[in-house]
Amino acid sequence: MKADLNEWGFPMDRMFLAAGPCSAESREQVLESAKALASGGVSFLRAGIWKPRTRPGSFEGVGLKGLAWMDQARAETGLKIGTEVAEPAHVEACLEYGLDILWVGARTATNPFSVQAIADALRGTDIPVLVKNPMNADVGLWMGAIERLANAGITRLGAIHRGFSSELETRYRNAPNWKAPIELKRRMPELPMICDPSHICGKRELIPAIAQEALDLLFDGLMLEVHPDPTVALSDAEQQLTPQQFFDLIADLKLSHEQSDSAAFASRISELRETVDGLDSQLLHVLSQRMEVVRKMGALKMEQNVSTFQPHRWQEIVDDRVAKGAGMDLSESFVLQLMQSIHEEAIRQQEIRRVAGAE
Repeated sequence: MKADLNEWGFPMDRMFLAAGPCSAESREQVLESAKALASGGVSFLRAGIWKPRTRPGSFEGVGLKGLAWMDQARAETGLKIGTEVAEPAHVEACLEYGLDILWVGARTATNPFSVQAIADALRGTDIPVLVKNPMNADVGLWMGAIERLANAGITRLGAIHRGFSSELETRYRNAPNWKAPIELKRRMPELPMICDPSHICGKRELIPAIAQEALDLLFDGLMLEVHPDPTVALSDAEQQLTPQQFFDLIADLKLSHEQSDSAAFASRISELRETVDGLDSQLLHVLSQRMEVVRKMGALKMEQNVSTFQPHRWQEIVDDRVAKGAGMDLSESFVLQLMQSIHEEAIRQQEIRRVAGAE
């Protein structure tokens, strides 16, 4: 008996799972990848045909012949196939080969003109399309890309979280910044959300933890880069898994659920949530009191023609609050983000008074 299929044409009884090499490199590599993954519950075989690169001279994909290799892989294994498109010519080629799913990459999603061109090329079709997050953590820009495709008549849409570019040095290739996909999910609750741990991590040893975190955050599935021999990969060698590493990873992952059938759990979680609600009310009250003091400080500064922003004082606050937070099991990044938000609102409150006084 066949498994029921969802509106995307994928089985409903298992997690959405895309896997395959970062790039299609040869017919043999694509076929070997497909045959290795065919029995592993994979929703579709992914492989890059056109690879955007920051600088010329590096491997930029094999182009159209790669689509023929993927088409052959589909014929021989039964796997659905998908790739990234960045311009109308890519869309036209993929439609000609009858690809089962497409996605818009992070660099392309950053440019509304490029997304609109792709949307126009897709008008009149209803192939499933996934949209990766833009390079920077701009949820509005991410939503806009999805909406452009929806306005072109594409109904089977999803989002891919692949992390965000950052000038800061972190352990990840692209910072996860989970608050961005969570906010997108809040604004577009019916939109399927896929996580791409390969591009977030940049290193294969970091992938299991990020993949599990995504599932703990109720992501609908994963997209992972899998290569028969990552050591010889022409792109992103360090972040690609072998087929066996991929199967081991999937076997170890635990699916999380939003609710539990346990009455004891429901009772206890309700008690704890009531406590959190009370503490949040206290937090808001304290913040309101803090802003009242800030407004008085702003009035005093204005009387003496003193700047709203006080760099030395701000550094004192950061150093002090981060140190105190560390003694309370609060991470430095969390305390810093919190104080930055509070400081931004404090400056806004003081500037309102200055503007009103000028008028």
